[in-house]
Amino acid sequence: MSSCSATPTPPEFAEFTDAVRGRREPAVTGRDARRALVLALSQHRVRQDRPTRLRRNDRPVMSDSYGFVLAVCAEMVFRDEPFERRVHIIHDLGFAVEIWNWTTKDIAALAATGARFTSMTGYVEGELIDPAGAEALLRSAERSIPVARRLGTPNLNLHGTGLDGRGLPVRPVEVVTGPMWLAAERTLRRIAALGQREGVVFTIENLNTQVDHPGTPFARAADTHALVTAVDSPHLRMNLDLYHAQVGEGNLIDLLRRSIDRIGEVQVADVPGRCEPGTGEINYPAVAAALHASGYAGVVALEAWPADDSNVALERFRAAFTAR
Repeated sequence: MSSCSATPTPPEFAEFTDAVRGRREPAVTGRDARRALVLALSQHRVRQDRPTRLRRNDRPVMSDSYGFVLAVCAEMVFRDEPFERRVHIIHDLGFAVEIWNWTTKDIAALAATGARFTSMTGYVEGELIDPAGAEALLRSAERSIPVARRLGTPNLNLHGTGLDGRGLPVRPVEVVTGPMWLAAERTLRRIAALGQREGVVFTIENLNTQVDHPGTPFARAADTHALVTAVDSPHLRMNLDLYHAQVGEGNLIDLLRRSIDRIGEVQVADVPGRCEPGTGEINYPAVAAALHASGYAGVVALEAWPADDSNVALERFRAAFTAR
């Protein structure tokens, strides 16, 4: 068992700390609210226990000498092929598969491919903050679970708010207030309880607001870490997207070390361009070594556009996460 840093909560945030523990609304808002929540949550212990997972397809997948399970998002590669064919190709190359919106897919056809699926979007509509949006999120999350079981998918992915077809928030938020933080925590507690009841794991993915997802609340990895820590359930984990984190925060190796006990999955792409590792500024072999040294042996997924050829992109991804 390990703990987050025990930075003392400044006096000006004592009221917020008490509010978090007492589940009431704090007076501070905006950027101070986020900083206060992170500081308050730094006092919480981090549990390493894991839930009982969904049934996984008993088939070999690409796992390098580090022990990672390497997966590829089928939404972004081999795009000149029909979707089921993309899944076949990724599977035949030895990788696990990830998908986004399951409602647009032929689930029976995907299940028949024999591929191992490691993640899918775990909701269709809804958001964390608004009461009506929270109810919609819970309903659509519950609808997603039978699909996850059909595909043998262990992780169901969430975001800080619902996103439209362009990846933009359905309801943009300019300033995240203290009451919004507490509403999000309450919603995610209900999500975690649903996961515990159904034996599934929900992950919440960090995004970036500078390039891809402006106006998305709880977008930073620091935000998702704070929320996951607040809920403190093995049925709610971080989907640590290192592309988004590099755009919005940087300092990736320190970030993953600080977050390691809360991570349910890692996603990767390079910066700039969101293409495969080796095409930008991130030293992914160093990231892979740090992940391994931190004890991580879970899913690392390529969620990237090929810089040129999809086969080359997958080989570059594999090379970056293979011990040398």
